[in-house]
Amino acid sequence: MLRKTLSVLAVAAIIAVSGPTAALAVEEDPYTPIDPTEPTLAGSVAASECEGDVPYISYTVTLTDPDGQSTGNDASLVLSSGANSVTIPLGTLVNGQLAGKVLWPGASVDGAGNPTGWPGWAFVDGEWVETTGNFAWTRGSISAVLQVNPDLAVPLSYPPATPNCAAQPPTALSPDSPETASVDGAALAATGGALPYAVAGTGLGLVGLGVAAVLLRRRSARS
Repeated sequence: MLRKTLSVLAVAAIIAVSGPTAALAVEEDPYTPIDPTEPTLAGSVAASECEGDVPYISYTVTLTDPDGQSTGNDASLVLSSGANSVTIPLGTLVNGQLAGKVLWPGASVDGAGNPTGWPGWAFVDGEWVETTGNFAWTRGSISAVLQVNPDLAVPLSYPPATPNCAAQPPTALSPDSPETASVDGAALAATGGALPYAVAGTGLGLVGLGVAAVLLRRRSARS
């Protein structure tokens, strides 16, 4: 009887000792932290545009980073054709925002903003000629990526020429005369438009001389 009682007491003691330990083990289950939200450039864009015969890239960069995971605020745009690439610095984000425009690689302007160079073109022996240099590859099939950390791929291509904006040089103009850099057809139209007025003015002058000659003859006959 005593042995049975002692056995019961021993079991009770073991339960009493291990009970808090079991409860403590439950309380000390590993804590699973909440993963922070990854930063994103969703909504950011880059687009080509032509202004005054000059190719530009306009951009709007928006960084969403609620948990402060991004390691930088400097934005850049990377253009690549596979074999070639160029990185264009855009600037520093302020409060997660940045917007503006930059010249297309290979394009150049003078102090007044007039075009003096275009990608894939060179001025040789008094005329513009196409070349494989001066970022000519950027006028072909390219990929574009906005980089801040994170990155975002964006669609982008060289702006096509239009009747109002060439985005390429006229074939017979010097880079020292950027004020005349426009679509060839537009330049010819302007010249053609001025010529009829000059011809008309000359015709009116000849008619006036003819009338004056007739009047002089009549006066001479009367006298």
